[in-house]
Amino acid sequence: MQDLRTALAGAGITLPSLGVDLASVARDTPCPLIVLGGCSVEVAARLAAALR
Repeated sequence: MQDLRTALAGAGITLPSLGVDLASVARDTPCPLIVLGGCSVEVAARLAAALR
């Protein structure tokens, strides 16, 4: 998650809801998932441009 946060910051992008899904690590067999969460239209456009 921290690598993703750092890479996004390098592109000027912040996903405010970025975090670990706690339910995914609390299972009998942990399978951590990263929650990207919601973002503004502006951030979505920046993210799309960075992926292009």
